[in-house]
Amino acid sequence: MTESNTNVSLKPEPRPEVPDLTMPFWDAAKRHELVVPRCTPCNAFFWYPREACPTCLRSDSWDWAKVSGNARLHTFTIVRQPLHPGFQEEVPYAFAVVQLDEGIRMMSNIVDCDVMEDIEIDMKLEVKFDDISDDWTLVKFKPA
Repeated sequence: MTESNTNVSLKPEPRPEVPDLTMPFWDAAKRHELVVPRCTPCNAFFWYPREACPTCLRSDSWDWAKVSGNARLHTFTIVRQPLHPGFQEEVPYAFAVVQLDEGIRMMSNIVDCDVMEDIEIDMKLEVKFDDISDDWTLVKFKPA
């Protein structure tokens, strides 16, 4: 008889709170493209996706625009004790706020480097897509 392991903690997949609003972002990530909302009247990029542009407050005139994926590290913290047990094997990891060349800031992870030694504020970054399943691709950043 085989004993099953009931303590296995799988990583949680993204669960958008407003799927109709954010699915274009997730669909683009699956294609390995980074898109963000851009207001048509004032041409401002913004993040996070929301009903109205935070610059001019128009709600009926924004679309999704492809951006470069180039960024700089604004701030970060090193996670040594994960909130969810599914991430235990990945600690330590860097949870960061990056500023895209287009001016907006977004939260992500810094990957493909020694997070304890190589990460510095204002370092140049580029987008990296992490295909975690057939349904979901995460947007992360690595040193440029």
